[in-house]
Amino acid sequence: MAPHRYQDVYPSPPLIRSADELPPRASDLVHLDYFEADEDSMPTAVFSQHHVLFNLRDEPQQVENWRGGTRRAFTYARNEVVVTPAGMPAGWRWRGRSRCIVITLDPEPLARFAGRELGLVLTARQLVDEPQRLDEDLTMAAEQLYQALASKDSGSAVVYEALARVFVVKLLRTYAERRGVMENPTAEFSAERYRRVLDFVEDNMARPITVEDMAAAAGMSASAFARVFKAAIGDTPHQFLSRYRVEQAQAMMRDLSRPLIDVALACGFADQPHLGRVFKKFTGQTPKAWRDQLRG
Repeated sequence: MAPHRYQDVYPSPPLIRSADELPPRASDLVHLDYFEADEDSMPTAVFSQHHVLFNLRDEPQQVENWRGGTRRAFTYARNEVVVTPAGMPAGWRWRGRSRCIVITLDPEPLARFAGRELGLVLTARQLVDEPQRLDEDLTMAAEQLYQALASKDSGSAVVYEALARVFVVKLLRTYAERRGVMENPTAEFSAERYRRVLDFVEDNMARPITVEDMAAAAGMSASAFARVFKAAIGDTPHQFLSRYRVEQAQAMMRDLSRPLIDVALACGFADQPHLGRVFKKFTGQTPKAWRDQLRG
């Protein structure tokens, strides 16, 4: 049985797809699809990706799952996750209307992330087979990813990318099948702490923000925050803040009548030349050249 991509056998189109909303850098590690679908089924197939399912219905749902040649009928409740490693035959039938997040991960980028960022050597299978487990923390991380896509105000690529890294660290911490011991410097950096930092940055973007400010929002010391933030997100707090401001500037610049100095000050840059230097560093273009492309 040749492996499929999980998205190839969906019975109906997802309402939200990270692949449609984001540039490749932001979505290459974690692919998210969100469904609201009537009673239906997915055929049993072998998939080239790992997939993790999250039920968002407040009421438990009756489902059937075929995995590895075994049929299992069970009640699927909110905050329960189902983890299926790549290469395992799997199929579904659900009773009643579903609300579901499906997160898929390609094995090669996952292995690179685990080794480079966490010093973790995975087995060939990479993830354990977990047919049903209560995991409120991982569900919260998945919902934050979904909200980043669903909300046009906070759905920027930099936010999704950072949340994706937090999600993968949490996933590997609990569900990794590993040959080495993971030294995890990110244990203190919960999804809830990241959410508080993000809310603080969003609310205070127009003024100077220090690492100490972000650490205070997370409820951590500045030194501990800088260490675990870099390990979890991949950028230093300063790099993350600069990328976030540039993305917000791009969103504002789509209003072609808005002066660049207004955009610069609204996004926390000292002046228009400051915006220009940082913008070019991250995009390779000046703000004027980027905006001229929009006009063209």
